[in-house]
Amino acid sequence: MTTTRTTRLRRPLLAGTTAVAAMAVTVGFMAATPEQAKAAASPKLSLIAATDSVTLTSWKEDPGVYLDLGTYLTAEGTPLEFKVTRKSYKDPVTITQTVYEGGKAKAKTLPLGTVKDFSGLPGFAEITITDKDGKKVVSRAESFCPNNASGRVRPDAPSTSKYPESCPTNPFTLGSVWGVEKGWAANTYGGSYTQPVKLAAGAYTAKIGVAKKYRDLFGIADRPATVKLTVQERSWEEGRGTGGARSTAAGAHQAPAGHAGHGPGHAPTPAQAAAPDTSGAGPSYNVGHGPLKAAPPAVPWAVKKQQAARADMQAGDTAGQTDGSRQAPALTPQTKRPTGTPSVPNVPKPDLRSLPAYGITVSDGGQNVPGKDYLAFSANVWNAGPAQLVVDGFRSPGKDKMDAYQYFYDANGKQVGYTPTGTMEWDPRPGHVHWHFTDFASYRLLKADQKVAVRSGKEAFCLANTDAVDYTVKNANWHPFNTDLSTACGQENSISVREVLDVGSGDTYTQDLPGQSFDITDLPNGTYYIQVLANPAKRLKETNLDNNSALRKVVLGGTPGARTVTVPAHDLVNAN
Repeated sequence: MTTTRTTRLRRPLLAGTTAVAAMAVTVGFMAATPEQAKAAASPKLSLIAATDSVTLTSWKEDPGVYLDLGTYLTAEGTPLEFKVTRKSYKDPVTITQTVYEGGKAKAKTLPLGTVKDFSGLPGFAEITITDKDGKKVVSRAESFCPNNASGRVRPDAPSTSKYPESCPTNPFTLGSVWGVEKGWAANTYGGSYTQPVKLAAGAYTAKIGVAKKYRDLFGIADRPATVKLTVQERSWEEGRGTGGARSTAAGAHQAPAGHAGHGPGHAPTPAQAAAPDTSGAGPSYNVGHGPLKAAPPAVPWAVKKQQAARADMQAGDTAGQTDGSRQAPALTPQTKRPTGTPSVPNVPKPDLRSLPAYGITVSDGGQNVPGKDYLAFSANVWNAGPAQLVVDGFRSPGKDKMDAYQYFYDANGKQVGYTPTGTMEWDPRPGHVHWHFTDFASYRLLKADQKVAVRSGKEAFCLANTDAVDYTVKNANWHPFNTDLSTACGQENSISVREVLDVGSGDTYTQDLPGQSFDITDLPNGTYYIQVLANPAKRLKETNLDNNSALRKVVLGGTPGARTVTVPAHDLVNAN
């Protein structure tokens, strides 16, 4: 993806360096006029700073400072909520705000051009940094994702936030929901979606404010926060003997569970850095099935406390019902093979759809064979709902494959049917090392006349909700469990596996994985199409089988051993 830094193998989580509960400096919001009070109720928003001083680290091997300055946007009165959508890839991204009239939600359309993509409100936070002599050394604006590193700011606030934990950046995202829960705060820091700034070790003063267009749009007072900033320079070698974690007090990112790093006693590399558990940062979408396991989601402390105290559902919830505020069923497979007669009942079913390929490049396919050229790409198949795709695999003792079954549920979450749907097989290759469900999708390189030129041998996949593709569809689950491979797809000695693709989410396989490419060595230059096809054998039961294919145009050029690829824009999406 063009938005991914080439020095990082995956997109790290956003992190806050200080706990939201420790916020000390508060900036008030603009008081509403009587006329405004009679109008639709909007949230009362404030920019606040968690602390009046912060220390950040610049690493000698990767110089630069990420400006997590501990500033947050809080919402009171009502939540701050947006729905960001596009009708198709031929249409621009639009945004509506949810406001309330008489306690009822109403959509308020914001000006066209307010957003350009799904990564956040562009240019929201304005940051100015001066040195000890008062000289301006940094002036920049950063996007704000309302789903960032959220936490409660008062004890009587809702114990959990119903909103997702991050903003998607897949170039083919179709719909997103952003929000700051009432009584909660969201970090204004752009995280690793932004670039670091070069700052020498020393003392600085940072001034953080909200851009005027957003102050006017949402009624936020023009009261910037001021934070004393200390920059310290360190080396990764200094991390030896510290258990592999950098100090979060120093403004660093803590190594996530499930990452091996360089080995015991080594500090993590930037590619392995992620959010501390206490930050409230959520899962990192769009990491896909890459060479490293994605970090497990860091849950806000309030959620952890609630989960520890009670396991029952929220009031009004029923099993299997998800509207964004409710949790999907646990990812525990059945303990036994299904019994009775297989059946496909008349209940809601998933709707699998493919996104156009992206992250397209020419490589050696990981084979390092002279004269060979491969066309590598990333691919995503997502579930438009209205029901989850649930597939269980069962292994007979001594067998290399599992028998797979698709399960069906009624509106109350009760299992009401199942049907055999192929097999699962163990993939030992680096970058995989998990159980794959066969015939989930297939890839083909088509000629200009859309006849098959090359067929990929990859047709087996581990299902994980790596990308939030459209959280505005019916029954979308804003809190999927298996967002990375540490929570899905089993171990080599597993006796059974459950793989789930949740409503609204998609599963990305990145271009650096084995099998994620076509051998183009002997193909002539010219125009081709990469086809991503979901459910190619039509074994899975869906609501619609007519929307499973997506095409992406590419133009091959160059000479053998040095082939090139040009990727034209796909309608308004200009991402390779």
